[in-house]
Amino acid sequence: MKLFLVKHWKWILLIFLLYEICGALLPFVFYPQIGETFASSFQPSSFYGEESPDRARIVETSQDALDTRIEMISQAQERIVLSTFDIREGSSFRDIFSCLLEAADRGVDVKILVDGLYGLVHMHGNPALYAIGSHPNVEIRFYNIPSLIRPWTFNGRMHDKYLLIDNQLLLLGGRNTFDYFLGNYNKKNLSYDRDVLIYNTDYSASSPLKSSVLGQIEDYFQTVWDSKDCRTVFENPPFWLKDKEAEEEAALMAHYETLTITKPQLTASGKDYTKETVPTGKVTLISNPIHIWAKEPWVWYQLQYMMAHASDRVLIQTPYAVFNQTMYDGMTEAASQVPTTMLVNFTAVGDNFMASSDYTRNRNKILDTGIEVMEFFGDHSSHGKSIVIDHRLSVIGSYNLGLRSTYVDTELMLVIDSPQLNRQLTDYILDMAESSLRVLPDGTYEENPRIQPIALTKQKEILFAVTSRLFQLIRYLI
Repeated sequence: MKLFLVKHWKWILLIFLLYEICGALLPFVFYPQIGETFASSFQPSSFYGEESPDRARIVETSQDALDTRIEMISQAQERIVLSTFDIREGSSFRDIFSCLLEAADRGVDVKILVDGLYGLVHMHGNPALYAIGSHPNVEIRFYNIPSLIRPWTFNGRMHDKYLLIDNQLLLLGGRNTFDYFLGNYNKKNLSYDRDVLIYNTDYSASSPLKSSVLGQIEDYFQTVWDSKDCRTVFENPPFWLKDKEAEEEAALMAHYETLTITKPQLTASGKDYTKETVPTGKVTLISNPIHIWAKEPWVWYQLQYMMAHASDRVLIQTPYAVFNQTMYDGMTEAASQVPTTMLVNFTAVGDNFMASSDYTRNRNKILDTGIEVMEFFGDHSSHGKSIVIDHRLSVIGSYNLGLRSTYVDTELMLVIDSPQLNRQLTDYILDMAESSLRVLPDGTYEENPRIQPIALTKQKEILFAVTSRLFQLIRYLI
């Protein structure tokens, strides 16, 4: 056997590489259609209501996003759930995880759920996470940890981002948990993004959730948490990290003490969120399937229906747009009903290279749908995912208007029936449109003396010319 392996190692390596490539790509090549079970259960009228216990506000700036997270954790009495796509070491990490450790020390049950691929890449070996994860009141789990033996596990990522506090508070949106999205620690390298805060006015630590959307997110979380694709991590530090774990725990405790001095208003408990939030008629969670395979496009199906049945307007903000024929047809239908505007990053501004490459090639197809396209020329990339439908519905969450979000990853969006919140969201999107240029049907820009288009360098033009064609082979994963 040993002689055989030595003699044929090149063929063995080739077969292994083919297995890895085919296993990672082929399960996602074909786009699943909406099944009869889901289609028959979909009730568009359920997004509307007269009165909800949930109040809401938009969390727009990076600093507000970090402050709100610290403040929410400080309110916890019994339970904290943090579910996120990506956690990375940094100043905002220290702020948030020192607060989580303090909450655990005072008896709060803390659950942290992270995507397995990004968890391995950005969290593995961090002694601070062992200091947290080995705490008796804390458990950290990874969703779908990749395996070379099962290469299909490298796709089907968990893209959810939310923070749930008791039965009282929910923060859900597009922000990951590190400095690129949270705080102003690195002003030169930030991303514009958006969350929405939900405050359940029927809150009681012991009573069951009634008509609040927090009940829906709790059920969703528990289903993912208990699934066979999740595994507990960071509960037992290796022996070479034991001393560092103790040092990190002490450092986090000291960091929290500093926070109580420098930001006492954020670390205080007993906050009333009524004044800073607006009433809602109803808040509804929509999501994709939670398995790791190619998915029925549940989120897209519901969003497209709402857009196509709008009576006055549709306003979309998405970091990028990557469509298949089903999505081109859906956007064409929406644009034929009401004025439909989509705000996306200009190619040189966006931070997703593969999506920018695809947009370079397929921009004209998007324009052919009839939607009005605005390209954002801001000083930072925009990462927000939101839709305004008429003057009542607002949709905010993690879903990008692309093929990966539609067919591959788990995604969450909140549909909020509230004229007041609708006006808030409209104002924020239109404010970003002030730094954008309208793309005319022929692909040129409408002149705007206040906006100076950013020209691609010659090197980037050549690079995008190549990658925009190359990535078509795997665009179903973008």
